[in-house]
Amino acid sequence: MSTFTRARSLIPRLSNQTTRLHHNSNTHYRAALAGTSFVWRQGSSVSTPAPMLTLTKAIQSSFFSTSARRMDPSLTTPVPNPVAPEESNRNDPQPEDDTKHAVVSTFDLFSIGIGPSSSHTVGPMRAAKIFVTDLKEHNVLDKVSTLRIDLFGSLALTGIGHGTPDSILMGMEGESPETVETTTIQSRLKAIDDHKALTLDSTNRIHFDPAKDLVFHYFESLPQHPNGMRFCAFNSNGDLLATNEYFSIGGGFVVNERTQLAHGENVFYKGEHDGEGNKVIPQTRRNQDLATAALPFSNATELLQLCERENMTIAQVVYENELRWRSAEEIREKTFAIWNTMDNAIKNGCLSSDEMLPGRLRVRRRAPGLYKKLLKGLYSTTPLYKDSQVLQSNGSGASKDALTNQVQERGIDKILPKRPVKRLMLPALDYLSVYAIAVNEENAAGGRVVTAPTNGAAGVIPAVLKYYLEFISDNPEQDIMEFILTTAAIGMLYKRGASISAAEMGCQGEVGVACSMASAGFAAVMGGSVRQVENAAEIGMEHNLGLTCDPIDGLVQIPCIERNALGAVKAVTAAQLALNGDGHHRVTLDQVIETMRQTGNDMQAKYKETSQGGLSVCVPVC
Repeated sequence: MSTFTRARSLIPRLSNQTTRLHHNSNTHYRAALAGTSFVWRQGSSVSTPAPMLTLTKAIQSSFFSTSARRMDPSLTTPVPNPVAPEESNRNDPQPEDDTKHAVVSTFDLFSIGIGPSSSHTVGPMRAAKIFVTDLKEHNVLDKVSTLRIDLFGSLALTGIGHGTPDSILMGMEGESPETVETTTIQSRLKAIDDHKALTLDSTNRIHFDPAKDLVFHYFESLPQHPNGMRFCAFNSNGDLLATNEYFSIGGGFVVNERTQLAHGENVFYKGEHDGEGNKVIPQTRRNQDLATAALPFSNATELLQLCERENMTIAQVVYENELRWRSAEEIREKTFAIWNTMDNAIKNGCLSSDEMLPGRLRVRRRAPGLYKKLLKGLYSTTPLYKDSQVLQSNGSGASKDALTNQVQERGIDKILPKRPVKRLMLPALDYLSVYAIAVNEENAAGGRVVTAPTNGAAGVIPAVLKYYLEFISDNPEQDIMEFILTTAAIGMLYKRGASISAAEMGCQGEVGVACSMASAGFAAVMGGSVRQVENAAEIGMEHNLGLTCDPIDGLVQIPCIERNALGAVKAVTAAQLALNGDGHHRVTLDQVIETMRQTGNDMQAKYKETSQGGLSVCVPVC
């Protein structure tokens, strides 16, 4: 458990000397975040407006590089939002976006990070590192004496269980999700708490008291997104040096309001970054960079038409887009790095010697035991009773005396003995389940996993791909490429057409999307046509619509771990149904994505990663 678990009770509200911050924006968070930023000053009772000088693109993804991105600093005059209306209706048929297509990099969608949550752990860590990098680049890092960190909405309500404060502090110290040494995190957090000191970017040691400088706004959300956070840096006199708001929009993606320096100078996001220190932080790219996709598509209909016109598979379309930014060898290396991380998560989960997962729920790890049973045939084949002792030799039935004797010998107060455990003739269920559970137990323990497309749903895609490679594939290298690139295309469609954030969509946006992606990938490697693949993705989501996110005690354990196992099984079933059809079906993938979006918008906040409804309130935590 984090050393900051007591923060919830110590700092439930803002003190009288601090002021709530508001951002007066009526635009949808997916539109450009332009307008007015409010700078908070210590001891102030009012909010001081400061004009924002450029647009921030809310797509967040750097395309095919994970270097920290900065917008061109020469753009220092106010510019209007070219695509977003002044007001955005959340019930519009399709939310407007700065991007005219859905294409993002496979290697941003599938990013390597740590558990337990992509939106509450990976994203906040990236945001914190971006903040300290900006401070360093603008020569104010060494002037910082203390920080204030404000968490809003879902980040506040479930942040403790999701490790949000911990990940932010690691990011402030210069760590990144891909490279942070997970075995040292807890000892470092304890040192921060004991010494009340934080080392920014591993160079500037400042005073930081988690009990005072971390503020949880449980009943307040920033307008742009439920997963909002604000960082403020102060000098030794208590004067504000810089501040910024960040939004973790799911899958490790981060949108930001650009660090606003107190003297009026903005920090911008460029298309390129010369430094190597932020290689693992996907960041916003400019529209002209996004437009260079070789084969852009904005929805499933366009993707199918593109495939049929060019006589290409979905994976080939994604591959051609990746080639615009990376060499074939680099694409291959990165794809296999993703798979190797997934495979290692399965292995580590199956072979773990830990009995319990972190947290007061005291949830037992099950993957190691299930895996051992699989290795030895799952269940013992020895029956509880020998047939010769129980049944008559002519097979016409059991002797009453023989049955009675057997029952009495075993002390069973029943007429008939219990049946021996039988093994189902569906071994796929066993393997899919143990693979998915293994990954999500590793995720719950803070291990290294792949956002697929999120950490909470990290087990579905690896489980389905692992099963296919172990029992079906005759060309593993090609199948890994096709599976991952196909699933990436489907994930892009959900990211643009709806959201992959449980704080917006509930669990339908995480496990539901992962199931849909895995269904498509499985159908593709099984030889399905592009329309069968699209049908598989649609079926995978259709039967996850309305799925709530209600983690008990804010931990990514119950129901999350089992739900991934069910998602993997459902994905294979959906693919099989699609493969047995001709690709023509009544409900399209575009329609089900829009249905998911509207369902998520209509869903009450207590069912969207706030631990205020569902299982999280019906199951007592002792």
